[in-house]
Amino acid sequence: MPAASGPSVQVFGLVDSRPSRAALRFFRERRVAIHFVDLRRKPLAAGELRRFVERLGVRALVDEGAKPWRDAGLGYLRMDDAELAERLLADVRLLRLPLVRHGPAVTAGPAEATWKAWLAAPRTP
Repeated sequence: MPAASGPSVQVFGLVDSRPSRAALRFFRERRVAIHFVDLRRKPLAAGELRRFVERLGVRALVDEGAKPWRDAGLGYLRMDDAELAERLLADVRLLRLPLVRHGPAVTAGPAEATWKAWLAAPRTP
Protein backbone atom coordinates (compact mmCIF):
# COMPACT_ATOMS: atom_id res chain seq x y z
CA MET A 1 0.00 0.00 0.00
CA PRO A 2 1.51 3.38 -0.98
CA ALA A 3 2.32 5.90 1.69
CA ALA A 4 -0.52 8.34 2.20
CA SER A 5 1.78 11.36 2.28
CA GLY A 6 3.70 10.76 -0.96
CA PRO A 7 2.59 10.82 -4.57
CA SER A 8 1.65 7.61 -6.33
CA VAL A 9 1.13 6.62 -9.95
CA GLN A 10 -0.39 3.73 -11.83
CA VAL A 11 1.62 2.54 -14.83
CA PHE A 12 0.08 0.28 -17.47
CA GLY A 13 2.65 -1.32 -19.72
CA LEU A 14 4.56 -4.40 -20.76
CA VAL A 15 7.57 -5.77 -18.89
CA ASP A 16 9.59 -6.03 -22.13
CA SER A 17 8.62 -2.55 -23.38
CA ARG A 18 11.49 -0.06 -23.30
CA PRO A 19 9.20 2.98 -22.73
CA SER A 20 7.42 1.14 -19.88
CA ARG A 21 10.73 0.32 -18.19
CA ALA A 22 11.86 3.93 -18.63
CA ALA A 23 8.68 5.20 -16.93
CA LEU A 24 9.15 2.79 -14.03
CA ARG A 25 12.76 3.91 -13.66
CA PHE A 26 11.71 7.59 -13.80
CA PHE A 27 9.25 7.21 -10.93
CA ARG A 28 11.48 4.85 -8.92
CA GLU A 29 14.37 7.37 -9.04
CA ARG A 30 12.03 9.98 -7.57
CA ARG A 31 10.75 7.61 -4.87
CA VAL A 32 7.18 7.67 -6.13
CA ALA A 33 4.91 4.78 -5.15
CA ILE A 34 4.20 2.81 -8.33
CA HIS A 35 1.41 0.38 -9.06
CA PHE A 36 2.52 -1.42 -12.23
CA VAL A 37 -0.01 -3.35 -14.31
CA ASP A 38 1.58 -5.76 -16.80
CA LEU A 39 -0.90 -5.80 -19.67
CA ARG A 40 0.13 -9.29 -20.71
CA ARG A 41 -0.91 -10.70 -17.33
CA LYS A 42 -3.91 -8.47 -16.70
CA PRO A 43 -5.58 -6.95 -19.77
CA LEU A 44 -6.70 -3.34 -19.71
CA ALA A 45 -10.31 -3.07 -18.54
CA ALA A 46 -12.79 -1.30 -20.79
CA GLY A 47 -13.53 1.25 -18.05
CA GLU A 48 -9.85 2.02 -17.60
CA LEU A 49 -9.39 2.48 -21.35
CA ARG A 50 -12.43 4.77 -21.36
CA ARG A 51 -10.78 6.96 -18.70
CA PHE A 52 -7.75 7.46 -20.97
CA VAL A 53 -9.92 7.98 -24.08
CA GLU A 54 -12.06 10.63 -22.34
CA ARG A 55 -9.02 12.67 -21.34
CA LEU A 56 -6.69 12.14 -24.32
CA GLY A 57 -8.82 10.89 -27.22
CA VAL A 58 -8.51 7.43 -28.73
CA ARG A 59 -6.08 8.54 -31.46
CA ALA A 60 -3.55 9.64 -28.81
CA LEU A 61 -3.49 6.09 -27.44
CA VAL A 62 -2.60 4.42 -30.74
CA ASP A 63 1.00 3.67 -31.64
CA GLU A 64 0.67 3.98 -35.41
CA GLY A 65 4.39 3.36 -35.87
CA ALA A 66 4.24 -0.02 -34.14
CA LYS A 67 4.90 -3.18 -36.11
CA PRO A 68 1.55 -4.78 -35.10
CA TRP A 69 -0.28 -1.69 -36.45
CA ARG A 70 1.54 -1.90 -39.78
CA ASP A 71 1.31 -5.71 -40.04
CA ALA A 72 -2.46 -5.62 -39.53
CA GLY A 73 -2.80 -2.95 -42.24
CA LEU A 74 -4.77 -0.74 -39.86
CA GLY A 75 -3.37 2.45 -41.34
CA TYR A 76 -5.48 1.83 -44.43
CA LEU A 77 -8.76 1.22 -42.62
CA ARG A 78 -11.29 3.89 -41.78
CA MET A 79 -12.39 3.30 -38.21
CA ASP A 80 -14.45 5.46 -35.91
CA ASP A 81 -13.30 5.97 -32.33
CA ALA A 82 -15.44 3.13 -30.94
CA GLU A 83 -14.01 0.63 -33.44
CA LEU A 84 -10.49 1.79 -32.73
CA ALA A 85 -11.06 1.46 -28.97
CA GLU A 86 -12.26 -2.12 -29.53
CA ARG A 87 -9.06 -2.87 -31.45
CA LEU A 88 -6.98 -1.44 -28.59
CA LEU A 89 -8.79 -3.64 -26.07
CA ALA A 90 -8.24 -6.69 -28.27
CA ASP A 91 -4.52 -6.10 -28.87
CA VAL A 92 -2.46 -4.19 -26.29
CA ARG A 93 0.49 -4.09 -28.70
CA LEU A 94 -1.35 -1.30 -30.54
CA LEU A 95 -1.23 1.00 -27.49
CA ARG A 96 1.27 3.82 -27.11
CA LEU A 97 2.92 2.69 -23.88
CA PRO A 98 3.23 3.38 -21.06
CA LEU A 99 -0.19 4.58 -19.98
CA VAL A 100 0.33 6.48 -16.72
CA ARG A 101 -2.32 7.71 -14.31
CA HIS A 102 -1.74 10.12 -11.43
CA GLY A 103 -5.07 10.87 -9.81
CA PRO A 104 -7.32 12.22 -12.57
CA ALA A 105 -4.37 13.10 -14.84
CA VAL A 106 -3.23 10.64 -17.52
CA THR A 107 -0.57 10.32 -20.21
CA ALA A 108 0.06 7.93 -23.09
CA GLY A 109 3.61 7.22 -24.15
CA PRO A 110 6.80 8.72 -22.73
CA ALA A 111 5.93 12.08 -21.14
CA GLU A 112 8.69 12.99 -18.69
CA ALA A 113 7.92 16.72 -18.81
CA THR A 114 4.32 16.09 -17.78
CA TRP A 115 5.38 13.62 -15.08
CA LYS A 116 7.83 16.17 -13.66
CA ALA A 117 5.02 18.76 -13.57
CA TRP A 118 2.81 16.30 -11.68
CA LEU A 119 5.48 15.75 -9.06
CA ALA A 120 6.32 19.44 -8.75
CA ALA A 121 2.70 20.51 -8.23
CA PRO A 122 1.73 21.09 -4.60
CA ARG A 123 -0.49 18.37 -3.17
CA THR A 124 -3.92 19.31 -1.95
CA PRO A 125 -5.11 17.57 1.21
